[in-house]
Amino acid sequence: MNPTNNTVPRHIGIILDGNRRFAKRLMIKPWKGHEWGVKKLEKLLNWCRELDIKELTLYAFSIDNFNRPKEEFDYLMDVFRDSFDRLKNDPRIDKYKIRINIIGRINLFPKDLQKKMYYIMNKTKNYKNYIINFAMAYGGRAEIIDAVKKIAEQIKKGKLNIKNINEKLFAKNLYLNSEPDLIIRTGGEKRTSDFLNFQSGYSEWIFLDKLWPEFDKKDFISCIYQYKLRARRFGI
Repeated sequence: MNPTNNTVPRHIGIILDGNRRFAKRLMIKPWKGHEWGVKKLEKLLNWCRELDIKELTLYAFSIDNFNRPKEEFDYLMDVFRDSFDRLKNDPRIDKYKIRINIIGRINLFPKDLQKKMYYIMNKTKNYKNYIINFAMAYGGRAEIIDAVKKIAEQIKKGKLNIKNINEKLFAKNLYLNSEPDLIIRTGGEKRTSDFLNFQSGYSEWIFLDKLWPEFDKKDFISCIYQYKLRARRFGI
């Protein structure tokens, strides 16, 4: 099969799956695997910059994940606190003008963690070279419901005529008004798990058996090459 006219995808989404199973292989507490997941994420940022991937959306924590056991949940919150502290001081953020967004129901997180999230978003809001979206307290259905509520409120206040509702306007009311060209899921599962339901309508999907901490640069490049081989017809 010859490569199509696809170039390197501008926007890649990744479902970061497999941290707990990786930890079980090491015979340690399952949630300890998230430490390896964070380390791999730091490498991913370098790979994206090297390949000039302009936007990255990472499914880091779903709404359903709030049902995790308390010990694991508390541990994860500490991992997130530490990660955002490191991120705000990461020299790559300012050097390469990387904008950080957190998409989801942020208000569900502990107040101190919310503060860290809003700090990094405010700090980088004017950066335009690259974008990293962290989907946290996120669910695709919840996102659509929240968008409908926002639109309904605008209609109620007389700011929007129902006749003017279309896909473009709806997209503007989502957490993320951007569509991934390619979505990668690690961990061996073959489902979308409520990730970017509206935005992924024309995305190319690749499912990998490798667990997220095992994912390496060769895997990333292979996914991009597979994407380039595919014909994206958009219904034509």
